[in-house]
Amino acid sequence: MVNRIITKNNTKLQISEIPIFPINELRELIIEENKRPISFFGKDWGEGRTRLFVVLADDVNGEFVISSAIFEANEKSYESLTQNIPAFHIFEREFYENFGIEPLNHPWLKPVRKNQKDYPFFEMEGEEVHQVAVGPIHAGVIEPGHFRFMCNGENVYHLEIMLGYQHRGVEELMLNAPSNQLAESICGDSVIAYNTAYSQIMEQLKNITVSDKAQLIRKLALEMERAAIHIGDLGAIAGDIAYLMGASVFGATRTLVINTMLEFSGSRFGRGLINVGGVNFDLDNEKIERAKATLDKVEKDVVRMCETMLKNTSVMSRLEKTGTVSTEKATEIGLVGMAAKASGVNLDTRFDYPDKWINNLNIQRKQFRGVGDVNSRFKLRYKEIRESFAIIRKCFNELEKHKNEPIMLNNITENEKNAFAISVVEAWRGELVHIAMTDEFGKLSCYKIKDPSFNNWYGLALAVRNNGISDFPLCNKSFNLSYAGNDL
Repeated sequence: MVNRIITKNNTKLQISEIPIFPINELRELIIEENKRPISFFGKDWGEGRTRLFVVLADDVNGEFVISSAIFEANEKSYESLTQNIPAFHIFEREFYENFGIEPLNHPWLKPVRKNQKDYPFFEMEGEEVHQVAVGPIHAGVIEPGHFRFMCNGENVYHLEIMLGYQHRGVEELMLNAPSNQLAESICGDSVIAYNTAYSQIMEQLKNITVSDKAQLIRKLALEMERAAIHIGDLGAIAGDIAYLMGASVFGATRTLVINTMLEFSGSRFGRGLINVGGVNFDLDNEKIERAKATLDKVEKDVVRMCETMLKNTSVMSRLEKTGTVSTEKATEIGLVGMAAKASGVNLDTRFDYPDKWINNLNIQRKQFRGVGDVNSRFKLRYKEIRESFAIIRKCFNELEKHKNEPIMLNNITENEKNAFAISVVEAWRGELVHIAMTDEFGKLSCYKIKDPSFNNWYGLALAVRNNGISDFPLCNKSFNLSYAGNDL
């Protein structure tokens, strides 16, 4: 890409460094570059103009390619990128919804969040075709979302997912009252990931370098969050196939992990642990030794239960070949994180955009060969739980070398002016992107968030096709996507 600006994860640059192209030229350059979009958003640029910022991921080189275009007040459309790179489909829909600039010839231009009235549902006709509507109010204690199934008998031809019920205006709240408390409240099962991304963004803007000790505590907390949620999801999958022993064992072992987090920070979900400048709570040897013993027990129980389930023919009959998303489809629509890896698309921010601890702790990337079904998503969780425990143990051992370092830096400075900062964290669901911009006074002027669920909801819709409608709860649990993270 000509005159492109390239940056790394957890870095900042001046907004003036980001090149501006005419939209048609930018479109051609993006198609030529053919890299994965991780952010595509607009900002009011004054006098009725809108500036579009595009961030592409160069996963091979661990870099981000950033460019932009300005739409004048009378420019209300451009030729859609989705026609050439389908992974742009959800990004262009959101941009259109927020700024009214239409991606012409977009194949599926529907609302993302502002959609509770006159939503244009896909329709099928035929004497044997019927619709099944579920939600937004559900029988369980879960978040609201509407699911519309197009069925022939029990077979699902198409699932349409309508969200937006949790749209709280989080990005606007971030401009008015940015805080760690707000960041960790956005998505309740990804507290550590969201708080880490927010803190890293603000530390870049304020030119703060966090101590090694604080970085290690953050890293092990992120892996504890990953392991705890994965264990809970294994229990949910077991429950949906009526394997009650698995549901009970995984439920109990998850509790042990989150209770360890409670001992670390006073919150089972890690609220209040991370702050701009470091962490609020230290870990002494007594807590670490107790945590090691607990995690050893949890890992043994998880291994025993997973191996038992994976040898059970009735379990396998429900998990194998159910809810499959092929590698080609996963790549095409832009799946990320766990959903992508289970389909054979090997994306992981921890290794594609590594921090220094990946090398310092000798954390090795392990390949996973999934075929994109529920069984693959089950096995991937099992694999990642064990990997997370290994990383946590390495962090515990490394902490001894940094025991005299501070956990928090209190010399918090003002934000850098006219800056653009990006932080990408591998949350347990996958790639979580935070981007912040400041104005000429150093005040936040834009805060953009992309949760991995933003990419992956359409993957769930594809997974259900040609499955029985009774398999939907199992498919849904195997993805376990976030309504709140998507709706923002």
